[in-house]
Amino acid sequence: MTHEGPPEISLAPERRTIDVVPDDERHGSPRSQFTLWFGANMQITAIVDGALAVVFGADALWAIVGLLIGNVFGGAVMALHSAQGPRLGLPQMISSRAQFGVLGAVLPLVLVVLMYLGFAATGSVLAGQAVNEILHIDSPTVGILIFGAMTAFVAVTGYKLIHVVGKIATVVGILGFTYLAIRLFAEYDVAAFVGNKGFDIVTFLLAISLGAGWQLTFGPYVADYSRYLPRSTSERTTFWSTFAGSVIGSQWSMTLGALVAAVAGDAFLSDQVGFIGELAGPAAIALMIYLVILVGKLTVNCLNAYGGFMSILTTVTAFNGQSRISSRARTLYIIGFVAVSMLIAIGASADFLNNFKNFVLVLLMVFTPWSAINLIDYYLISKERVDIPALYDPAGRYGRWNKTAMICYAVGVLAQIPFLAQKLYTGPVTEMLGGADISWIVGIVFTGAIYYPLARRNSNPPASMIYPANTAMADSRL
Repeated sequence: MTHEGPPEISLAPERRTIDVVPDDERHGSPRSQFTLWFGANMQITAIVDGALAVVFGADALWAIVGLLIGNVFGGAVMALHSAQGPRLGLPQMISSRAQFGVLGAVLPLVLVVLMYLGFAATGSVLAGQAVNEILHIDSPTVGILIFGAMTAFVAVTGYKLIHVVGKIATVVGILGFTYLAIRLFAEYDVAAFVGNKGFDIVTFLLAISLGAGWQLTFGPYVADYSRYLPRSTSERTTFWSTFAGSVIGSQWSMTLGALVAAVAGDAFLSDQVGFIGELAGPAAIALMIYLVILVGKLTVNCLNAYGGFMSILTTVTAFNGQSRISSRARTLYIIGFVAVSMLIAIGASADFLNNFKNFVLVLLMVFTPWSAINLIDYYLISKERVDIPALYDPAGRYGRWNKTAMICYAVGVLAQIPFLAQKLYTGPVTEMLGGADISWIVGIVFTGAIYYPLARRNSNPPASMIYPANTAMADSRL
């Protein structure tokens, strides 16, 4: 039996890891996806992401439009991944074994782990600053360590507590960010800083890339948080709940970031969290805003730690054949992941803005081909029919390696190189375009174009969904 009502708050560690969630443990409604992803995007790093477009030359108005286009496009791709969760009952990267093979899926998994570490580290830098402001501590390391301990606790507890934190972040984010917007317009003549520059295609495309990249990097773990929904949950409802929560939350935050960067300039660049606190006004209210920053960052950092643990476990179990681990092992995995991310955060806080910009754009290069392969295979080739037991069996339907997917993935990454606009390398096509980075578009379109005809000829999907015997339920689509 499934439970449609909201789950009880529980501090008992979650039992499920990369195994299929049985029907009698399914619960909740798609509304939970809205609050989780809205709360995860109402946070300081999204403000910084929106500010980057202005920092690197765009007019605030055109930056906001570009960010919106990127968020909508990337959010649609991300939400299509989320819609897989209720039907499969699996973490996202386990399902990618259907495209890459049981062992072949390790290749994108390694990159996914690096992504989680990068976002956890960059988020910890800003959250650590908020902790320091709240506790009046000068050491960045102390703030990062305290925030890391909070992240580890929530991530170890698991799915239910993460959703509760997301709901709290939604409420405090709406209140806090609305107040900050009011203060911004009260303290600055915002209109005087908007619309002063003409349209520039290079910075406009950068804004689109920043918005799209933000959304697309949620793709490898978004189904982790929809997999507990009842299997009968409408895919369309799951899609729109996830899409709306993520796009509205991120666009709200990024718009604020673009406006703050336009009016504040160097004052914001030198101390992002400190500037937000000063903008809040009186000390008591500034303290509340620091708490808003902390809750928002805690939500998304828990997603990173939880997703990182899932990806590491998926990688390990590809070789040992297991599908479940003990609670103690789970705890150690998560603590280890958080510890590494904190070490990275402590070492990488000096040049945060530049590092973050390049980090997001590099991630686009490696994850757009993965998204194209996963979505084309699931929706167009396999037509939502997956042999779930075979995902855990290297000798099963999907085998150890899927050469077609792996070659298309590698070619999709390589095809983007001439279009890159990175700190260390600018591709020749990018130079012809005046510095505009369109590599992520090439990654999606080109990878999809070569993968679809090859996979359609070589794939062997089951006639219908195949579930493990202990979780089986009649497929309503048959």
